[in-house]
Amino acid sequence: MARWLHPTSSRRRIGYLGLLALVLGAAVPLTAAADRPSHPSPGSWVGTWATSPQALTGTSLAGHSVRLIVHTSTAGDRVRIRLSNAFGTGPATFASVTVGRAGAGAGIDGNTATMTFGHSETVSIPAGADALSDPVALRVGAAENLAVSLYVTGTAGPSTGHADARQTSYIAAGDHTAELGDNAFTSSTTNWYWLTGVDVDATGGHSSVVAFGDSITNGANSTANANRRWPDYLAGRLAEGSHGSSMGVLNEGIDGNEVLTYRSCCGTSIPALARLDRDVIAQPAARVVVVLLGTNDIGADGASGAAVITGLQQVVAQLHAAGKQVVGGTITPDEGCAFGCYSPSAEAAREAVNAWIRDSGTFDAVADFDRALRDPADPQRLSPGYDSGDHLHPNDTGYRAMAAAVDLATLRRLAASE
Repeated sequence: MARWLHPTSSRRRIGYLGLLALVLGAAVPLTAAADRPSHPSPGSWVGTWATSPQALTGTSLAGHSVRLIVHTSTAGDRVRIRLSNAFGTGPATFASVTVGRAGAGAGIDGNTATMTFGHSETVSIPAGADALSDPVALRVGAAENLAVSLYVTGTAGPSTGHADARQTSYIAAGDHTAELGDNAFTSSTTNWYWLTGVDVDATGGHSSVVAFGDSITNGANSTANANRRWPDYLAGRLAEGSHGSSMGVLNEGIDGNEVLTYRSCCGTSIPALARLDRDVIAQPAARVVVVLLGTNDIGADGASGAAVITGLQQVVAQLHAAGKQVVGGTITPDEGCAFGCYSPSAEAAREAVNAWIRDSGTFDAVADFDRALRDPADPQRLSPGYDSGDHLHPNDTGYRAMAAAVDLATLRRLAASE
């Protein structure tokens, strides 16, 4: 055994310092706990909403207020937010940031709370960096809409945001972050900008589950402004009968996302393996991850089943190394896909990946989305009642069926695992 690790050596060093202090007349001052600066309680932070950042090009929003509407999944007594400038080429500066309960349109129901960053109302985020706000006291319930308003005074390069949010947010010229009304917000957007996370200070052993995937997880073709993505339905199921201790559900889906390959379609979509640390592992109190990926690798890039399996094995290995429990989602059927993603060879690859997900034992549990959505008369197709019309993405009813395919008892057991 390495003797230099023995605890008595540290005790001897402390003794020598104490003796030196006595000899020198306590020249080394010791600060009593009561005299030290106080800090707020660290809290029990859990993600209640999140989204994956992408590079969004277009008109600069400098000099504008952006009011972003987001939907919570679990409750808490304090709120903090995360802003990202992951894809900017220079600083992104915000002179005012507020949060409040969303009302009709861009209106606020009640009052706004001013967010600070290191006790400053202004924050400048370097290119490639994030900023975490100080907490504010605001009681947030599960399944309610929040309005986070940003007054943007400077940006460079692409805006960091999230495309195809399935949610309308609002834009106004000038600083209108503290206004409760919506008259100034004359423009709208279906993107979220800069905001990538909302956390709540929760009690009762809260944790979160991350839904990690592509457009099917992002909720493509679900009803806009209705929160009918499959992770939304899962959050609703978890909240039922939870007695205030439901899990947060964080949607980290990106349209067009692949396990292995960077894609320039659908907004910037970096591979799942390249965004794993930021979008999943770094999420507060995230204990369980539901992975649903592979559709685009196979259908858009012609990846083999073996290649997708290799990529998913690495996803699971890294999540396990980070202490996460992993649920494997089987790839949903897509015969007749309007985007040309179906072929006999692609179907063979999909079925090979699904067999591996079900039978290999690589995952801690399986959510069989394929069986939940497929047409019993033609298992390579979505059931007509679940098809949004493009033969790839489910409709609202299909997304509800996906959420129902996740076993809640298993999810809670995994979340409680150490």
